Parts: sequence; C-alpha cells; structure tokens
Amino acid sequence: MILFEEMSIGDYEQVVFCQDKASGLKAIIAIHDTTLGPALGGCRMWPYESEEAALRDVLRLSRGMTYKNAAAGLNIGGGKSVIIGNPKTDKSEALFRAMGRYVESLNGRYIIAEDVGTNEYDMNNIYLETDYVTGSTARAGASGNPSPKTALGVYYAMKRTAKEVYGDNSLQGKTIAIQGLGNVAYDLCQLINQEGGHLVVTDINQEAIQRVVRDFDAKAVGVEEIYGVTADIFSPCALGAVLNDETIPQLKVKAICGSANNQLADIERHSQLLSQLEILYAPDFIVNSGGVINVADELSGYDEERATVKVKAIYEQMGQVFEIAKREAITTAEAANHLAEQRIAQMLNVRRTFLQTGKSAICKR
Repeated sequence: MILFEEMSIGDYEQVVFCQDKASGLKAIIAIHDTTLGPALGGCRMWPYESEEAALRDVLRLSRGMTYKNAAAGLNIGGGKSVIIGNPKTDKSEALFRAMGRYVESLNGRYIIAEDVGTNEYDMNNIYLETDYVTGSTARAGASGNPSPKTALGVYYAMKRTAKEVYGDNSLQGKTIAIQGLGNVAYDLCQLINQEGGHLVVTDINQEAIQRVVRDFDAKAVGVEEIYGVTADIFSPCALGAVLNDETIPQLKVKAICGSANNQLADIERHSQLLSQLEILYAPDFIVNSGGVINVADELSGYDEERATVKVKAIYEQMGQVFEIAKREAITTAEAANHLAEQRIAQMLNVRRTFLQTGKSAICKR
C-alpha cells in the first residue's frame, strides 16, 4: 500500500503507528475527519494476518465512523484504532496503558472506545493514562458497555424497516434471521423475542447458539444455511462483506437490517443489486449507531435517559434515509451517505467564520 496515496484518495487527516516493546503493543490509530469535532471511534483488537490488513481495516473503519457520527447528528468526527493481537491471549494492563498513552499524546484529537475484541475493563486500563476515553466503568459519569444501546438502536431501526416494507412497525409474528450471536445480537434477540418475533440464528460459536436457542426458543441453522432461510428480515450481526455476489442471490427476505459494519462487499454494486431484487437495505452505519450515540453522551456528562432517547431516534433517522432514497430515486446506501455528507458540508461552511473563543473542539457541543 502507498500510504499517502491511500490517505489522499480517502481524504484522511492522520494515521499514527504505535509500538511499545515492553508491553508488546502494535497498534494503529486512524483519524479520518474532524470537521464536526474530535474523532471518536472504538479500538478493535484482532489477530490480523498482516500489518497491511490491519492498516486497511483501520482506514475503512475510521471513514465509516465519520459517516456514522455525522448521520447520527453528533458533534464528533470519525476515527478508529486497531491493536494487532489475539484478544483471548494477548491482553494485559501494560498493553492497554501503553495504548492510553498514545491516545493521550494526540491531545483530544481522538477519543477511544471499545470495539470488537475489547471491553469496558480494557477501557478502564486506558483511562489510567488518558481522559480521552469513553465506555469505561472506572469513573463517575461513564457509560460502561455500549452493547445494550447498540442493540436498542438496531431494534428501532428494524422496526422502522419493517414499517417501510410491511406497513407497520410491529415485529410480532415476523421471522428474523440473525447471523452472529455476540453481545449486541444477544440483546437484540431478547428485544425481538419480547415483542413476539421468531428467531432463526447461526454462529461459529456453538455455545452462543445454544444460549439463544435456550433463552429465546430460537431455531438454529448452519453458518452457510442462514442466507437461504425464508424470513421477513435478514440481520447480519457478525463480520462485514457478507452481502456479495454469492450470498445475495440466496436471500429469501424482503429486508436487511443488522449491526455488522460494512455489510456490502461492494457498496455501489451490491446496493444496486439488492434494489433490483426489491430487498430493502437498512444502511449499517445508521442501524448500528446506538453504541457511539451512547458513549458520545459522556462528552456532555452522561445521562442514560437522555442517551436512550437519542438512540431511539434512530427510528426517525432511518425513516429519513428511506424518504431520501425514494425522493431522489437512489439506493438507501447512497441516501445514507448523502445525509452524512450534507451535514459535514454544512458544518464546514458554518465553521469558516472565525471565532476567538479559546475553547477546544471537545468543548463545543
């Protein structure tokens, strides 16, 4: 990869490579855009097959955070970090404290949070070295694990998607096929089950499957079978790029709404294909924005009731995306991008006017 060329194409602001021999830390922080405020995004820990794979992932994810935060109406920019390592065997207090020191060195340009492979306890160790962290449990006013709020946002996005396709937002009696049963998906299954929805599920982890089958009377299918399940809504909640040339033709649903990031292998081509097949796609960075909405509330002094109201507003944001798509005769993926890009452009113009306030970006709400 030619790094500066890649950064120029995607209009990235900054990439920081972090190495600490004593703790074994090898990490990358990518700041995509800070037009709306300091970059906020999670820290993913994953055993990447190569350093280039880690770099490509953090670039892709940080750009996605810019769009997610902008579309959610948050006054924060987009960033992300990755730690190269196995989250089951390579974690230590020293490693996350070293990561915290690198975050601190950016002086508020990047605010870290948990993501795949990290949790609130890891954020607690990072908090020992920097205040620029959300989602910890170590200080008063912190929000802790964002998974329940992410799931709540997916649930409300799903209800709005159901209304668009079926005429009402009830999930009672509807069959939801869920791929991946991590923390977010488990909480989502609980919400769907409470409303009377039916669940068909799969995961590579048999214990996760057994738990959902036991707790919510779900039907389990094989990992590759999930694409061909006859259901009302398909909900990808695991890895990205699962909607591709091979899987889309197998789908027997009228809508897609899940928590996984970057679900479309090729955004332009596969969103067009779904549209041609009359399968409504709920753009993932709108659907899964509940977690970042929740942790971003910490920047104003966390209030769970206020954060919950903001997360539930994903219902209206999803409706806005559908309306834009219909009005402009474009795909829902394009409509979601337009929503985010329009807000960034508007705020860029607003902030061209110089104000000598002495306040840092993190103080501007």
